[in-house]
Amino acid sequence: MNTAEAAAEAGQVLAASSNVLNVIAAFAGGLIVVALLIWAVRLGVRAKEAESPPPRPDEQPTLPESGPVHEERERREPNEVPRASEESERLNPHNLDSSGTKRGEDQSRPRWTPGNSGSFGGGGSGRK
Repeated sequence: MNTAEAAAEAGQVLAASSNVLNVIAAFAGGLIVVALLIWAVRLGVRAKEAESPPPRPDEQPTLPESGPVHEERERREPNEVPRASEESERLNPHNLDSSGTKRGEDQSRPRWTPGNSGSFGGGGSGRK
């Protein structure tokens, strides 16, 4: 055997051993990933077991004695922004009301007036 054949044979052995090492590394990496997933699932199961149990049927919320709560409808009006007493005085947030609206004086429901379409693009003549 000459040196060229020996070098080629050594290269094949190195290539084969490199492939084997790659397969072993991929398998070891896969095992590490599987071990981490198993650990995460066990951690989740332990956390779930540590939680309090769901409420029993007798612990569930019930309706009040007065029956179901109904929504309240009311007409709202914007709050007026207070005016500063002097030109150089500034209004601060604490000078304003907490809500931007207040309960309106007129609580009657608005009704459609004759001649209005009632919807945008409904074909009516609109306000006159």
